[in-house]
Amino acid sequence: MKITKEKLELAVAEEIITHEQAYKLFTFLKAMPSTGPSFDLTHVLYYMGGLIAIGAMTLFMNLGWENFGGWGIFFISLAYAGVGLKLANNFQKKGHAIPAGICATFVVALTPLAMYGLQQALGWWPDESTYREYHRYIKWHWIYLELGTLAAGAIMAFRYRYPFLQMPIAVTLWYMSMDIAAMLVGGRPDFELRALVSMYFGLAMTLFALWVDIRSFKSGDYAFWLYLFGVMVFWGGMTSQHSDSELSKLMYCCVNLLLVGIGVVIVRRVFVIFGAIGCSIYLGHLANQVFKDSWLFPIALTAIGLVIIYLGLFWQKNEKEITRKVRRYLPLPLRELLDERTT
Repeated sequence: MKITKEKLELAVAEEIITHEQAYKLFTFLKAMPSTGPSFDLTHVLYYMGGLIAIGAMTLFMNLGWENFGGWGIFFISLAYAGVGLKLANNFQKKGHAIPAGICATFVVALTPLAMYGLQQALGWWPDESTYREYHRYIKWHWIYLELGTLAAGAIMAFRYRYPFLQMPIAVTLWYMSMDIAAMLVGGRPDFELRALVSMYFGLAMTLFALWVDIRSFKSGDYAFWLYLFGVMVFWGGMTSQHSDSELSKLMYCCVNLLLVGIGVVIVRRVFVIFGAIGCSIYLGHLANQVFKDSWLFPIALTAIGLVIIYLGLFWQKNEKEITRKVRRYLPLPLRELLDERTT
């Protein structure tokens, strides 16, 4: 539960605490460094600046850097990494966890560029491809860049322990799954295979995020970025699957409903958002393809909406009792996680 000034004032009105205690408590909590993401202007500026800097050295890298040659690219990457480490240490000393984590992530994001430059300099690069293709195409020899990035990510995560460092590790593992699939099929995999690999990889990443969440919820929200990336990749891979079967499309809707339910239970909005989008896609399919000429469909859909509203009222009245009965059957670590989230 997020403690705000308004909630403390309500506690004062109920004579639970005094005005002086409310002021001191709010001042104390506001001064504590934030380690998790939140939707305010400060954090938006942090992440916007960090993602622009990371994108400049990854997604938006152009061919101009090839003029520096292998050694030039390698040593420039090291210089950038040195600046990133210096900033991360400075921010860490001052208690600014979010910008420190972003700067540490910037260092990890530089690793594939440095590895590419080193391989070019030593004459180990196997073809005419350039670094800018790393984030666009699937090739077997990217595997060396990915292994180096995973090693750097593991070292930085062990040294700094900031949640945002999980993001480049998750992205790199996704890239690696694509490249391994290309190696297994003997070339560049087609779109359907990539979608299938992404779906299963996203599912595995989401389950891993749940494990991390259970293990580390008392020390910090290290699972946030893993959930975000895992659900996004799983949902994107699942949505990209093609099928002419209405039963498969119905199953797609059921999986999205399950995502919504999971998101509500473990208090993770990313599940609810993608699940709701998936359900909307399925309803759009029904409206535009299956029942496009039926006058009963809007009426039935309205009735379903009203039933859902009724279920919401029923849940509001019986939430505590239902939650108590359901949680008795859950493993103890998961019960502790949910108790922490809902209190």
